[in-house]
Amino acid sequence: MANRRNFIKTSAFAAVAAVTNIPESKASSPKSKSSVVKPIVVSTWKFGIKANEAAWEILKNKGKALDAVEAGVMVPENSLLERSVGLGGRPDRDGHVTLDACIMDELSNIGAVACLEYIKHPISVARAVMEKTPHVMLVGEGALQFALSQGFPKETGVVEESQNEWKEWLKTSNYKPVVNIENHDTIGMIAMDARGNLSGACTTSGMAYKMHGRVGDSPIIGAGLYVDNEIGASTATGHGEEVIRIAGSHLVVELMRQGRTPEMACKEAVERVVKLMKIRNKDLKDIQVGFIALNKNGEHGAYCVQTGFNYAVHDNEGNRLLDANSHVK
Repeated sequence: MANRRNFIKTSAFAAVAAVTNIPESKASSPKSKSSVVKPIVVSTWKFGIKANEAAWEILKNKGKALDAVEAGVMVPENSLLERSVGLGGRPDRDGHVTLDACIMDELSNIGAVACLEYIKHPISVARAVMEKTPHVMLVGEGALQFALSQGFPKETGVVEESQNEWKEWLKTSNYKPVVNIENHDTIGMIAMDARGNLSGACTTSGMAYKMHGRVGDSPIIGAGLYVDNEIGASTATGHGEEVIRIAGSHLVVELMRQGRTPEMACKEAVERVVKLMKIRNKDLKDIQVGFIALNKNGEHGAYCVQTGFNYAVHDNEGNRLLDANSHVK
């Protein structure tokens, strides 16, 4: 009888894998609650290491994933040495530093701000939009007015180093962001807490020397970030226009819903980007796009277009930086 039950379970799993076109050996199967890796936090790029440390302080004390991801991404926002996040970021072509951010919790509550100036922590303003308004996104002057009304201090001026880089750029005004330098423009963070709940946050100063008013994928739920508490979470980095084109983070989560592992889901999303670049006769070497993902088992993965993308993982085994596999070798 036991063998018959095992046969039925194995056959059913194989049928699911066949329907979703996933090799049986690579499909992601549910784990028992005791074997799920939690808490865990995953974030993009090397600055994710310090960001993870802040998030882990909350997670290890059984705090909420939502609080952890906000605290985590505030670390690079707070550093004026960062050139792709926060007020230290490189300005747009008109000399303005404009910030984008979004946040999402386990209940699908969402908040976002875009093209926000003069505020050090746009992620916290995004959370205030989520919790204190009937809306999900505020932009530009309206976002600033709201932030000031909530007691966020206005910070003036542009960081001198960023200002000098912009002045140097003005000599040619050649808009050609360098892959993995000027267009790794985001810290995205996703986490699962001790209760098994997921949340995510994403924040950026956007592409260096972009047109004033340009908004990328980072503050757009479903593009730069998506969380489904039944399945998993994903966030993106790189060339935002290409991520938006495929609703990238939502796509990754939906692929995990169909049974892909986190890395498989990220890889398929990257391959979608690559395919559309080829259809549009665009040069792949000019862009970078990367995704990270985390499922309800606590399994994580990443994939990117070009080599050079890495991501940070912190769980009970410690905090470490991992290199993502890439389409271009």
